[in-house]
Amino acid sequence: MEYILVSACLLGAGCRYDGARKEDKRVLGLLEREDIVLIPVCPEQLGGMGTPREPSERKDGGVWNRKGEDVTAYYERGAWEALRLARLYGCRRAVLKERSPSCGCGSVYDGTFTRTLTEGDGVTAQLLKEHEIGVVGESKAEAL
Repeated sequence: MEYILVSACLLGAGCRYDGARKEDKRVLGLLEREDIVLIPVCPEQLGGMGTPREPSERKDGGVWNRKGEDVTAYYERGAWEALRLARLYGCRRAVLKERSPSCGCGSVYDGTFTRTLTEGDGVTAQLLKEHEIGVVGESKAEAL
């Protein structure tokens, strides 16, 4: 049995910044597999942020919300908590929400709040990768 960390919003939890659900059929399909167990996490909530919350984006190595407040510490705390859970369950892989300042893998919004993408990872995705946990976005969930 393999345990895989997954962004809770992809399973339908209303934990996105706007409180909306963002369930993904490809990720939900993983629930039917008998060889894996999904461990849902929301790094933003684990870091102490409420829902709903101001939208945030990566910029200059940190995370800033639309009001211009530096919220990096919340994202870093949440990333470390997600890593702690991954280690607790022995997760070696994760399926995370694409483009998120926390979970994005490969590209994230650039901090201008214009929906412009830039190369890079979210805070949690980066930390997980640094600790040798493989990270993919929801568009690649079916390849697991």
